[in-house]
Amino acid sequence: MASREGKRRSHQDHENLVPLAALLSRETRAAKLEKPIVRYGEAAQSRKGEDYLLIKTDTLRVPSNSSTAISVFAIFDGHNGKAAAVFTRENLLNHVLSALPRGLTRDEWLQALPRALVSGFVKTDKEFQSRGETSGTTATFVIVDGWTVTVACVGDSRCILDTSGGSVSNLTVDHRLEDNKEERERVTASGGEVGRLSIVGGVEIGPLRCWPGGLCLSRSIGDMDVGEFIVPVPFVKQVKLSNLGGRLIIASDGIWDALSSEAAAKACRGLPAELAARQVVKEALRRRGLKDDTTCIVVDIIPPDISQEPSPSPKKHNNFFRSLLFRKKSNSSNKLSKKLNTVSIVEELFEEGSAMLAERLGSGDCSKEPTTGCGIFTCAICQLDLAPSEGISVHAGSIFSTSLKPWQGPFLCTDCRDKKDAMEGKRPSGVKVI
Repeated sequence: MASREGKRRSHQDHENLVPLAALLSRETRAAKLEKPIVRYGEAAQSRKGEDYLLIKTDTLRVPSNSSTAISVFAIFDGHNGKAAAVFTRENLLNHVLSALPRGLTRDEWLQALPRALVSGFVKTDKEFQSRGETSGTTATFVIVDGWTVTVACVGDSRCILDTSGGSVSNLTVDHRLEDNKEERERVTASGGEVGRLSIVGGVEIGPLRCWPGGLCLSRSIGDMDVGEFIVPVPFVKQVKLSNLGGRLIIASDGIWDALSSEAAAKACRGLPAELAARQVVKEALRRRGLKDDTTCIVVDIIPPDISQEPSPSPKKHNNFFRSLLFRKKSNSSNKLSKKLNTVSIVEELFEEGSAMLAERLGSGDCSKEPTTGCGIFTCAICQLDLAPSEGISVHAGSIFSTSLKPWQGPFLCTDCRDKKDAMEGKRPSGVKVI
């Protein structure tokens, strides 16, 4: 009798067990419910044909796992031709993803992303310069993973965040020599000259430029004819939005030369993303005319429980976007009304803008990294596998400088070490150290 009862209880316990696949499926469904809805729109008016954009909403952190989808948005504003902008659009994302170790959890992946962005930008620049073309481009590169937004930029294509209550903040830094004293000092310390264009009679006109080349920017991808002190090392900022969401406006300088960050945000409040992008471009053209390529992407990060868009109301143009993201109190949703009464807080997770690779690529201490794909003898920039005797620490100086931590990674191959030395002014551009 006891034996039968024990078998019955064992059978009942077995029936109560949940298969692992079912548990994972539940976790996936829960994650989907917590993720915001991402909607976007784009608009552009071309004058030179050198602005290019990238929009990918189906990139996967984990291959074959659709629940790990992230969204990528980018603008590349080319100069001296379109070659650099086209090359960067086609290669930058893959270079960033290849710099991320495999087998990371989501939190580990987000933590490793800023360093991977630096590697991806520098590798893209290095590969493009090897083609011998003199074109250059800005790059403003945005990754949205759930409520976390990571932005990397070189140049003056800007990304701003508009949150609840009309608070507008810049997620990028403009690398214009005219406006950025720190960048002017870095360029001159690395061997570049900064000054205005001189015309007949010695009169100086226009914005500050870097010579040789006459580029107004201190950071870009490409521009091999200007000098390696125009670096591709991006400013990176990572923030986590509150569950009220927010709006991103990513645009080339055709927008920002006409509109301030606040004016751009205000111009499109009350409109869904697609119409908002058009409105920002329209307002920029109204104020300044079509003097440059003018490109804009608007990205709305919307809480899933209020993602249904009502019809636009022209009479309440300025309040439409707020009503879209932040509905007023209703009898059917006390929980939502409590949520909307809270302050929209943006949590800053990471920010770094140094142009020094030794500071940007980290300590390389693999004991603190996930074991899968650590790649201690892999070049931190080009991902080339290195023999133990080949790796050169990013902290090691060239023959012109004193080595601080030559035993500590991450490591660089010889070509990437030469690239680093040139960017830091430790050797003339194009001269290799043997």
